[in-house]
Amino acid sequence: MLSKKCKYAIHALIYLAERYEQGPVHIQEISEKQKIPKKFLEAILLELRNAKILQSKKGKGGGYYLYKKPEDVNMIDIIRHMDGAIAMLSCVSLNYYERCDECQNEPTCGIRDAFIQVRDQTLKVLEKSTLAHILKRQKQLGI
Repeated sequence: MLSKKCKYAIHALIYLAERYEQGPVHIQEISEKQKIPKKFLEAILLELRNAKILQSKKGKGGGYYLYKKPEDVNMIDIIRHMDGAIAMLSCVSLNYYERCDECQNEPTCGIRDAFIQVRDQTLKVLEKSTLAHILKRQKQLGI
């Protein structure tokens, strides 16, 4: 399950993607329009800036804007940065692997095998799910 922090990050990024190349967006606007507590949003945007997903401009006319094109920011990058592992079990994680305490024989574990398939399919979907793709889907759905 995605954390509240990750959900807020995705909503803020989608909002900024809608305004791509229109200049910086003030944090207050993002907070109000996306109903994200401003203090929490400040920390999230700072993390995303440090991850080189966002850029910021100080002073009059300042705010945050996408560092990358919307088609170059996918859900995998956002989720991994905000929440860590995408896999549901640590023993199948590509980037955060840890052996399961309960597992007696990892190579023959049927549970692990099933969740490797879940992980692989999830990664395929999330890799295609860029900010641009999400914006396109929202338009198609009439959101």
